Amino acid sequence: MGSSRSALLIVGALLALLGIAGLVIPTFSTENTKDVASIGDLKVQTQQKQFYDVPAPVAGGALALGVILIVGGLYRRA
Repeated sequence: MGSSRSALLIVGALLALLGIAGLVIPTFSTENTKDVASIGDLKVQTQQKQFYDVPAPVAGGALALGVILIVGGLYRRA
């Protein structure tokens, strides 16, 4: 029974942190390098930046679910 309590607390804490991060930083980007052309050993590459938006309801839902799991883990512990 102790491992399920710990698992609830850990998963809840991770979800809560991800929710907070999604609310604080709603947009993030990644950079990809793609080969445009290749002739023998010569390669022409380009870098593309992709932007991603985290919807506020998704981040808020993750935060709420994380808090619920943390409370559930603490309640089972008592």
